[in-house]
Amino acid sequence: MRPAVLIAVVAAALAGCDGDPVAEQRGPDPQLPTPQRGLLPDMRIPRPAAWGNDLPTVPQGYRIQAIATDLRIPRQTLVLPNGDILVAEGTGSSATPLRPKDFIAGYIKSLGKSPVSGGNRLTLLRDADGDGTYETRSVFADNLNAPYGLALFNGVLYVANQDALVRFDYRDGQTEASGPPTKVTDLPSAINHHWTKALAASPDGRFLYVGIGSNSNITERGMEAEVDRAMIWQIDAETGAHRPYATGLRNPTALAIQPGTDQLWAVVNERDEIGPNLVPDYLTSVREGGFYGWPYSYWGGNVDTRVRPQDPEKVAAAIRPDYALGAHVAALGLAFSSPAMGPQFAEGVFVGQHGSWNRNEPVGYRVVFVPFRDGRPAGDPIDVVSGFLTGDGHARGRPVGVSVDPRGALIVADDLSNTVWRVTANR
Repeated sequence: MRPAVLIAVVAAALAGCDGDPVAEQRGPDPQLPTPQRGLLPDMRIPRPAAWGNDLPTVPQGYRIQAIATDLRIPRQTLVLPNGDILVAEGTGSSATPLRPKDFIAGYIKSLGKSPVSGGNRLTLLRDADGDGTYETRSVFADNLNAPYGLALFNGVLYVANQDALVRFDYRDGQTEASGPPTKVTDLPSAINHHWTKALAASPDGRFLYVGIGSNSNITERGMEAEVDRAMIWQIDAETGAHRPYATGLRNPTALAIQPGTDQLWAVVNERDEIGPNLVPDYLTSVREGGFYGWPYSYWGGNVDTRVRPQDPEKVAAAIRPDYALGAHVAALGLAFSSPAMGPQFAEGVFVGQHGSWNRNEPVGYRVVFVPFRDGRPAGDPIDVVSGFLTGDGHARGRPVGVSVDPRGALIVADDLSNTVWRVTANR
């Protein structure tokens, strides 16, 4: 039997039942099941399939169109003041497997990825006449190192590569960078088990916030490998000086500032290997100086008994997140909405869910809207873009970053079909 087939057979044989309903793992008060541990976690990832003539599903009264195809692993997008869209394309480094199960998991994950190599570039899309067709496409900057997070403030474009925060001077209407980037500061990049570097700018532009994921699932590489990891940095935009803003966040994959406030929000991918319904990925406001549990506990004070040594004081200090998104949905995109998106989506956040690899029944593979009331999450998530999974268990796309165009459009990067989608209300 070929090694690839053997791996698939072993993974299937060791996979268990998903058990508790997924819906119970969403909202401000998720029902957390008892941890389950086995030789291997459940592993199943939908294989890629083409869209053909089909399109993703959107709510009644809305439409979706592809505004760019044949990209090279689009991750995050940024809508510029003149309506142009920047797309960060790239793929980061992979950590060397530590255990046999890491090798198997890596193989399983690879089956659900695009075969296209990452672009390591920023691509600019322009709709000059405002008709919704982006007729101009150009490379704004290339030779970057797995660019991911994007932010613009006062004529400066910031890009979070996997190893450094850099900046470009930006002039409204520019179609390409005027020169190479300037480094603001290095970012932790040794091992880079979680390589993505999320980015947001404070409303006054003084600080940049960068999300830095852990170097392991649950400290398998030792705590030395986790120095400056599993946290959000606050970086002085002028000097590059930085400090931990919040810690204990296993993998903060997208950041955003709530409009009209200075409040930072994040979506965070939680730990694996304690069951298909643990631990919920989450959406949370981020407190300055706050600790969110990793690795010692999850969802507040739920102790992870795998961690040695234990730290009861850390567990006691762990902040409970605001809103559970569901276990293993792999939330990678976050954007606050605006009234321009229509009454149903006037207040809240859009969350891109890349999709699971470690459940028998896949979850995620969609963009959801979490409604807010009085500035806080309130109510069940609403599917906004779905249909990425086929009836026969394949995936036609995997959403990553989401952005909201102030003119009333949701922009979605899809790194499996290498497409950027645009969702608008019918008018």
